[in-house]
This record gives sequence, structure tokens and C-alpha cells, in this order.
Amino acid sequence: MKFTLKLLAASALLSLGFTAHAAPIVIKYSHVVADVTPKGKAALKFKELAEKALPGKVEVQVFPNSQLFGDGKEMEALLLGDVQVIAPSLAKFGKYTPKLQIFDLPFLFDDLQAVDRFQASPEGQALLSSMTKKGITGLGYMHNGMKQLSANTKLSMPADAKGLKFRIQASDVLEAQFKAVGGNPQKISFSEVYQALQTGVVDGTENPWSNIYSKKFHEVQKYIMESDHGALDYMVITNTKWWDGLPADIRKTLKSAMDESIAYGNKVAFQEGLEFKDKIIADKKAEVVPMTKEQKTAWRTAMKPVWKQFEGEIGKDLISAAERANK
Repeated sequence: MKFTLKLLAASALLSLGFTAHAAPIVIKYSHVVADVTPKGKAALKFKELAEKALPGKVEVQVFPNSQLFGDGKEMEALLLGDVQVIAPSLAKFGKYTPKLQIFDLPFLFDDLQAVDRFQASPEGQALLSSMTKKGITGLGYMHNGMKQLSANTKLSMPADAKGLKFRIQASDVLEAQFKAVGGNPQKISFSEVYQALQTGVVDGTENPWSNIYSKKFHEVQKYIMESDHGALDYMVITNTKWWDGLPADIRKTLKSAMDESIAYGNKVAFQEGLEFKDKIIADKKAEVVPMTKEQKTAWRTAMKPVWKQFEGEIGKDLISAAERANK
């Protein structure tokens, strides 16, 4: 009896020892842009905050610049459990929930502050949980900035885009956007955009200032128009099954770290937007062309039929909620 008790005690201590020295939960955070972008900085901030709050319990591995997966494969990798966190552009969610196509509608939001107000609204927050049945849980929205049109031709008016090939993300709305002005949209992975522009596979594209500068797109484009025609934002997402399977206390702490890292990244996006624009101007490799109010009105008028085209999929009420965020 005494021997049995000693054996049980030894077994319990051994078990506690294994628990105390259990391997940390590895969280692979994969994204497709550079560390110097708002998304890149937010990812690194999440690693810092999570590992500080949960020392020895989690290990966050950040993989920028498509080191693990390009933007064409990262969603599949998340659903397969090969990565735990990604932050795709909102344009990537059309086949998972058509409502998120709202963020691709051209000239819907006046500025990034309007985007922020909509995302913080009940309607915007509800979209974070709109894909849980597909295995995707949204953890928050992340800003990059308003998109600017770029090309080797000056795009002053919508007619100037006729016949030009534009690189787009895999989005039906963005495809319709460029077709509305006579352009020829081409779906190309983000990691291949520089070469596509350099070799003339496409004539132009759309990106916020941070992406244009960090990926050196301004070196292979003659003109960048200050169009502010849409937002390039992201949703930080995780695998629903993996997330729900975490211990409740760890999940709560990780969500807090994620919220703080997103707030940090969004602050960076607001602050650095104009700084990247100034760097592009200083490089003198592409001409930054301001757009007048009349020019923007002409572009908006030409592209606004896209709203009606996708109203049935997105929802008229949701579009109205987004419009209210401009006020």
C-alpha cells in the first residue's frame, strides 16, 4: 500500500513537471507585405505583446513578405491549420461572405476616418463573425490606407483608363470597377506585382502609399494619381476551430494583445500615410498627380454603377450604413 502511494505521488509530480515545462503554443502569423508597413509593424507588435503577457506559454512567429505563403495560398493554409493568424486584404473574402465586398466599392468612403467609423459600428463589427461557419473568425480590422491609382499614363479622367491593363486582387468588385472605365483588370498575386509592372504585363495598379513605397512600385510607374478611391484594409483572422480550442484565459489574453496591436498598427497607418507619399515624391521616380474635385467626381460617377451591380449581394442597408459613416 505504501509503495503504491509513493508510486502515485511520483507519477503526479512527474505529470506536474511535464505540465510546467510544456512546449509553448506556436502561433504562426503570416502576411504578404514588408515589416515597415502598418500591417508589418502591427504583426511584430502582436508578437511582442503576446509573448510578454504569456511568457513561455506562447511563441509568435511572424513571416512577412510572403515568406510562407503568397496571398493566393494563405487562406487555404489557415483553414488547413498550417498557419494560425493571417491578415488578408478585405478584397479576399468575397467567396466566404459577399457582404465584405462592401469595402471594395469604389468611392464609397470619403477617407480613412469614415472607414474606421463604419468598422466600429454595429454593422461593421457583425461582419467579423460572418464567416465562423466557414471556419474563419475575425479578430479585428487593420488599416493600410486609401488606395491611389498608378499607371504609365496620366489618369486624369476615366477615359484615360480605357484599354489599359490593371493589376487587381482576386475580387469581382475590383474587376467590375476597372471594367466600368474601360480598363482590362488582371488578377495577379501581390508578390508578382513589381515584375508585372516592370515588364509591362500590366500598365497600372492601385495601392496605398505604404505599399507603393515599400514594394518600390513607384520605380516602375510613371504616374501616381491621388485618387483616394477606396480603402486597402485587412481583417486579421484565425482558424475558428483552433481559436475556440485554446484555453479560455490564453484566448482572452491573445485577443487583448491583438486589439492593442491593431490599434497600434492603425495609428501608424494614419501617421505614415503622408510620410510615404513624401518619400515617393522625394525619390523623383514617379510623378504624384493631385486630382481636382471635378476629376474625382467624374471618376466616382463612372464607377458608381458598380454599387448597384453588387447591391443584391452586399445588401442595400449595409451600403447605406457605410455611407452614413462619411458624415
